[in-house]
Amino acid sequence: MSSIIQLLPDHVANQIAAGEVVQRPASVVKELLENAVDANATDIKLIIKEAGKSLVQVIDNGKGMNVTDARLCFERHATSKIRHAEDLFSLHTKGFRGEALASIAAIAHVEMKTKQDQEELGTQIVIEGSKFVSQESAVLPKGTSFAVKNLFFNIPARRNFLKSDTVEYRHIIDEFQRVALAHPNIHFTFYHNGSEMYNLPISTLRQRVVNVFSGKTNEKLVPVQEDTEIVTVQGFVSKPEFAKKNRGEQFFFVNDRFIKSGYLHHAVMAAYDGILKDGTQPSYFLYLTVPANSIDINIHPTKTEIKFDDESALYAILRASIKHSLGQFNVAPVLDFERDANLDTPYHYKDMEGAMPTIQVDSTFNPFSDDKVNKHYAGSNSSSASTSAYKKPAATASWESLYVGLKQEPEFTTETESTEFSFESEEVTGSLFNDEEVEHAVQNVYQIHKKYIVSPIKSGMVIVDQQRAHQRVLYEQFLTNMTVHQASSQQLLFPLNLYFSSSEMELIDELKLSLVNTGFVFEVTNDDHVVISGIPVNVTESEVSMLLEQLLNDLQDGIPENSFSQNDTIAKSMAKSLAVKTGTSLTVKEQENLVNGLFACKDPNVSPFQKPTFITMRVEDIDKKFAV
Repeated sequence: MSSIIQLLPDHVANQIAAGEVVQRPASVVKELLENAVDANATDIKLIIKEAGKSLVQVIDNGKGMNVTDARLCFERHATSKIRHAEDLFSLHTKGFRGEALASIAAIAHVEMKTKQDQEELGTQIVIEGSKFVSQESAVLPKGTSFAVKNLFFNIPARRNFLKSDTVEYRHIIDEFQRVALAHPNIHFTFYHNGSEMYNLPISTLRQRVVNVFSGKTNEKLVPVQEDTEIVTVQGFVSKPEFAKKNRGEQFFFVNDRFIKSGYLHHAVMAAYDGILKDGTQPSYFLYLTVPANSIDINIHPTKTEIKFDDESALYAILRASIKHSLGQFNVAPVLDFERDANLDTPYHYKDMEGAMPTIQVDSTFNPFSDDKVNKHYAGSNSSSASTSAYKKPAATASWESLYVGLKQEPEFTTETESTEFSFESEEVTGSLFNDEEVEHAVQNVYQIHKKYIVSPIKSGMVIVDQQRAHQRVLYEQFLTNMTVHQASSQQLLFPLNLYFSSSEMELIDELKLSLVNTGFVFEVTNDDHVVISGIPVNVTESEVSMLLEQLLNDLQDGIPENSFSQNDTIAKSMAKSLAVKTGTSLTVKEQENLVNGLFACKDPNVSPFQKPTFITMRVEDIDKKFAV
């Protein structure tokens, strides 16, 4: 029989490998930025067009490559990072697999320009789908430039599965922020469609965090510093009052490599135990430095998962260091409720010696003197000759004198005179009904476990889920305001200043028209914050920040292109944020309004998220429960 097992051609093998390494344009950004960092570059430029679908270009001033290396770097398993298998346990570079460039070249048009500092000419190589088109010498500056065009041009199925430009651009920003935060000693510049989005100069760690996000971030940060034999922890965590509902600004770096770790995240949450609002997440930027031989990075092609030798010790150290920082900077509450915080000794006073206070005594002062006014004392000390005067308290009359001339009881001569007086406390309003006709209102609704509302009907009773019912009521209100007529807005006496990241500000700009239709009034929209002077009538001022955060979190997967779908998504998100939560106690009037509002809706049966809002129990069903 003929053999059926054959070796795959290189370009087919590269396309298969590219499926793991390059999943979207953000994957190309990550690989190229990490290569630029490994080349010891001090200035890196990232240029993006159409969210990376048309162009991803990274320009650095690193050490570059010679002619041989420039051609060899596109081969599979060709790398300058490691030589032996033992090197996997002493990694000091970002990459080490030698698969990235080969995978990228297999599914895109790649143009590379590189030159070493000591060389007079550089090398320019053009590759299209693993095929070398040209290689020639050129006059180039020091460093390397990678231009990746028409990503997935030969894999149309993968290209069709890419999300919208907004979503892909947000993933690129995430990858850019992860590399930029890990290396504050490198100048990063980011351009998208010809506009400069980020310009991050060489700075300290704190300045880099503030520059990547916004200037308002500085007041949120609490420094963390701990040095042990196992790990060195440094970085920043946010104050509890700035915690958000989403998990946007949470970064772990191990040996300057971004990682994801649910175990370490749990350690951070344990440090915040008891001082966070329910459902909120703190921001953190934590940099862990561990011995290279104590971790294993070769777990996943994206290299964002790491195995540690002693995870439990790392958990305890991280939790303790964050708790210490929160307590040291008076962020976490203390258990001593009798302590006066104003009497605490500041840290910069702890090593200072106290000075002996000076005492001044007026030897001629006599508090038992019979004089009504003590004269100024002429002492030897000039400071004692103050204008202090001692006055003997005047004798006050007895308390009965306050009531002299007042009669204890009013005297009425006749019965008719007494009827002329009317008192304000008496009820003077008339009644529309006779007392016999007025019946006391019977409570028709009842709240059970602060979750369900029970209302009797002719056939039995209705049990309403208060949270889902309120979501349906609010959803139809917001949708009507956005599609049928302009919503009413309440003006704020003091406008709200809300700060967001650059990617969040882009989302807000796209949603601005729909938010205005719901009742928001925007005064100013800058690069990092918005000024809101009006809010919808059914939204309180304290709920605005939470509402917008939830809306941005719900739209992370992209804004629908259809205007109705966009309004529908916004209405659902706002209804979910503002609806009364399970566990909230409602008054009888609120319960009645909620039930009446639900059955006044067009579709009261389900919530905006297609979950039932109420169930009906008939009397017959209840009778069956008691049947023997």
